[in-house]
Amino acid sequence: MRSLLLLAALASAGLFGASIQVDHVTVAGASLPEMQKMFDSAGIRTQYGGKHSNGITEMALSSFKDGSYLELIAPVAGADPAAHYWGAFMKANAGPCAWAIRSAAIDRSIAGPRAAGVHVETETAGRKRGDGVELRWETATVGPPPQGSFFPFIIADQTPRDLRAFPSGAPTMPDVPGVRYVVVGVGNLTEAIAKYRAAFGFPAPERRDDAILGAHLAHFPGTPAILASPSGPNTWLARRLKQFGEIPCAFVLESPSLPSADEAVTWFAGSKVAWLDSNKLAGARIGIVK
Repeated sequence: MRSLLLLAALASAGLFGASIQVDHVTVAGASLPEMQKMFDSAGIRTQYGGKHSNGITEMALSSFKDGSYLELIAPVAGADPAAHYWGAFMKANAGPCAWAIRSAAIDRSIAGPRAAGVHVETETAGRKRGDGVELRWETATVGPPPQGSFFPFIIADQTPRDLRAFPSGAPTMPDVPGVRYVVVGVGNLTEAIAKYRAAFGFPAPERRDDAILGAHLAHFPGTPAILASPSGPNTWLARRLKQFGEIPCAFVLESPSLPSADEAVTWFAGSKVAWLDSNKLAGARIGIVK
């Protein structure tokens, strides 16, 4: 009976895997100007997006054709990042740290996770763009904190979404269709798969290994979500998990135009993923799939 109720809740919430749409992905660092320089050198153009209403952080973004975007977030000058839930990530230049999925109505979107017994907390937040435009939205933190770490958080706009995604009125990078994959680092792959399937009604995942990331991967077909567990105790991913816990470890953009790395690996559905030079990105793992 519980499984039938869960499936009904997921259906009414529109949160079956195929309906999951990336709103944005977040990269954390200590200095916004420095991050913008680094991402520009890697071919990812960003524009300043303004300060958040929390008084602690500011952001820049690279927006894409489908309306999704990559957010760079850092403390404003003089602010104490420790007061923010992503403070440790910003201070340590963690790079990828969170992701969000888009919603038209928070109450409807959180029905599925709540029916699965996942803790959900909602709040209202906002940002003031550099040109003075005020933005407001509602978010839902799904599962354990910090927001958007193990599970994506859910965001629904209270002001027009295009004002948030396109500060200049158009995508920053119109040749980039959007975010293809979000890779979340986890300690126990089997347990993480079960939690994702229960919370979002995802199908059984496809699996493969990635030597570059040093990880066992599980991709839920029809969704952007990939879970990654370390393939050994001394891999890059194992060290990252020890330092930051279970948070996104890499983002993969779909693009015909971004510069590619020397190595490309075959991922799911035969897609070829190449990694941008992480040395230019303070260690952040940003991939492209063509």
